[in-house]
Amino acid sequence: MKVVLLERVENLGAIGDVVTVKDGFARNFLLPRDKARRATSANLKAFEVERAAIEARNEKNKADAQKVADKIDGQTYVMIRQAGETGQLYGSVAGRDVAEAIQAEGGKVERSQVVLNVAIKTLGVHEVPVRLHAEVTAKVKINIARSAEEAERQAKGEDVIAAQFSEERAAAEEAAADMLAGGAGQQENLGEEA
Repeated sequence: MKVVLLERVENLGAIGDVVTVKDGFARNFLLPRDKARRATSANLKAFEVERAAIEARNEKNKADAQKVADKIDGQTYVMIRQAGETGQLYGSVAGRDVAEAIQAEGGKVERSQVVLNVAIKTLGVHEVPVRLHAEVTAKVKINIARSAEEAERQAKGEDVIAAQFSEERAAAEEAAADMLAGGAGQQENLGEEA
């Protein structure tokens, strides 16, 4: 199906471009979201008449998106989640969770604007892009931790999982040294000689 684009669409084209797309993509995505119109002669004439208004509307939307991007770009949002000893989350963090965290801090972001191709399944600080407009993208950091204290340590750059393993290893070595020094496991000669 041939359509004329009413806004810039990634991997397709810019405003006013006439492109050929699959029928399902046009019917299910472009047309209902008012991103394009069928490229009939009547629609092309109407587009040329409305072109200035469409471009002005797009610039306004872009400016609004840029204001939001300036507010959230580079921000860090903390999420407290349960996880195993190896740092694997019990569950995962999806785009909806990221959008809710940003909204809780006053940002205006929709779930569909969070670009998260694969859900986050580990503890740590993850950088997530947020596409607010076809031409405006912001990057936010999501700090996923088991506690607020752990989130602070991760924010400082510490690898809490590696630190946890080294602490446990040091404690185990110290316990083993204490056991040897105390004579644990050695039989005492009670003065009986055979």
